[in-house]
Amino acid sequence: MDRGTSIAAWGSVAAGVGSVAILPVAIFLTRFSDSYELLHAGFTIPVGVGLGVLALALARRASRRGVVLVQSVPAPRMAVLGRVLGITGLCMAAAGIVALGVYGLLEYVGSRE
Repeated sequence: MDRGTSIAAWGSVAAGVGSVAILPVAIFLTRFSDSYELLHAGFTIPVGVGLGVLALALARRASRRGVVLVQSVPAPRMAVLGRVLGITGLCMAAAGIVALGVYGLLEYVGSRE
């Protein structure tokens, strides 16, 4: 495994961790701010999606470079971990989008009465 593959694999893990952590951290920080409300944590969803996509792209790059360099060795474990974290981050962002949609629907229905 060359240096480029290693950097891509570690980058995928770092982006995946960021993707998984950004929304819970933003929600947690709402507890300590008077001007930052829970609804404002939704602004981190696009960042989480971007980091998740980046993690998947870097994991794919590391896997492909690893397979091209050494045919008999499977994809590096770090790339697999980055892929799993990226997918998890995208799922968490999707759950955040659904939560915002339900909130918006409830606000709309509540304002009609």
